[in-house]
Amino acid sequence: MFTTRRALIPLVAAALALAAFSLQAAEQSFTAKLNGAADVPDPIKTRAEGTLQLTVSADGKSIAYKLTLNDINNPSQANMHLGPATMNGPQVVDLFPKHGESQKKGEFNGVLCEGTITAADLTGSMQGSSLSDFIDELKAGNTYVNVHTNDGVDPPNSGPGDYRLGEIRGQIK
Repeated sequence: MFTTRRALIPLVAAALALAAFSLQAAEQSFTAKLNGAADVPDPIKTRAEGTLQLTVSADGKSIAYKLTLNDINNPSQANMHLGPATMNGPQVVDLFPKHGESQKKGEFNGVLCEGTITAADLTGSMQGSSLSDFIDELKAGNTYVNVHTNDGVDPPNSGPGDYRLGEIRGQIK
């Protein structure tokens, strides 16, 4: 009987390792490269750029995100939207600001925000949807992220609360 137990130990260890590998393999990653040229309807000339990294958990119940920006001034909001690269669409996830964060003043370089998205974070047309519905939109290439900037001065021919140009955008793939 002792010999049988000894023989089972490597088999159990191999099964556990295979199960752990399967869980890791089930994670999915998506990225977006943000720049002013991707802004719709009119590209924006700016040095600002960024990267959004998304990792869907193996169980599909959460999405880890990290948004890094370079050479941007006064980032005030970052949101995910539904829509193809050629059109604007409804906002469905707020990335920044959250949890008491406020607009960054002046030039900004670095991680603007990071965290986890769950079904409870879905807004707008996706509010009340499952996270798997949102993940399906990610897989279909029907999502984008944009970052708004605001220097506190309303643009010409606009009303209070309008965001200045300087937005960067990227399609999530």
